[in-house]
Amino acid sequence: MLPAEYPLALIPSESSGKEVTIYRDLENPDTLELPKGRPTKERGDPLTQYIKEINRYELLSIEQEQALTHALAETGDIEIAKKLVVANLRLVVKIAMEYRSAYKNVMDLIQEGNIGLMRAVSKYDPTKGAKLSYYASWWIRSYILKYILDNFRLVKISTTNEQKKLFYNLLREKQRLEGMGISPTTKLISDNLGVSEKSVTVMDERLGSTGGEISLDRPILSDGEATDMQVMDTIASSEIGPDEQLEQAQSLEILKKHLKDFVITLKPRDREIFEKRLLAEVPESLQAIANEYGVSRERIRQVEERLINNLKVYMSEFIR
Repeated sequence: MLPAEYPLALIPSESSGKEVTIYRDLENPDTLELPKGRPTKERGDPLTQYIKEINRYELLSIEQEQALTHALAETGDIEIAKKLVVANLRLVVKIAMEYRSAYKNVMDLIQEGNIGLMRAVSKYDPTKGAKLSYYASWWIRSYILKYILDNFRLVKISTTNEQKKLFYNLLREKQRLEGMGISPTTKLISDNLGVSEKSVTVMDERLGSTGGEISLDRPILSDGEATDMQVMDTIASSEIGPDEQLEQAQSLEILKKHLKDFVITLKPRDREIFEKRLLAEVPESLQAIANEYGVSRERIRQVEERLINNLKVYMSEFIR
């Protein structure tokens, strides 16, 4: 069963002997030495060089990936694991780039994400139905986010539950409010996320002050000269083929059906709150719904949180 959120327990307490052996072998530099992106005058900056280096590894077709993952599950062959890791290094880069404004050194994030990728390859079960890239993305993000939380520039913050909640949701909540035409004030965000205004201010300053953004439109250097190729050009396209589009469409229809069935199980008031907050294209504010029912905004937030948790439990029976 896939986790509802990316795993925060980075190294599960239960692992098979085969998984541990594969993971330890992958971590051994004598077994698998990944590109380091070391800069030279001729080759340009580390990130550009690293991307050029990993592009020498061929991407796998769906059929090739399925064959290799099944073979790895059966044999534990480290050579097969290496092929799966290097074929997915571009995925780590794409995910690491999403956090380039939260941490200055993207190469550090990539190296940490690579560890998550190796962990994913060692634990992946091809019989569960999920693609390796989807499963691996949870592990890659988990390792990257934990690394950022432990290594903030200037001040290292302790990873309390409140800080984790803010780190994962602050920017998303800002974007959601702005999309609704609402100014994302500190008080509004603290109310919606259930954290203190001081914590919102501190996290907002830290996320906004690290800088070091890397433009995807930046030209790649060759022999010290700018070329016509940009960083984004070297990262594999995220476009999917017809077969995968059909698979996603079918999965979406199944999810829609189960979502509809879940809504039917709700009591009238819960159903109205669920539809207004979670199904509407433009969700109503917590305060507006609270005024309608004559209760506090916090009460509506608690109901919403309970409904989300119930939905996760309900849907987990169908997502394997």
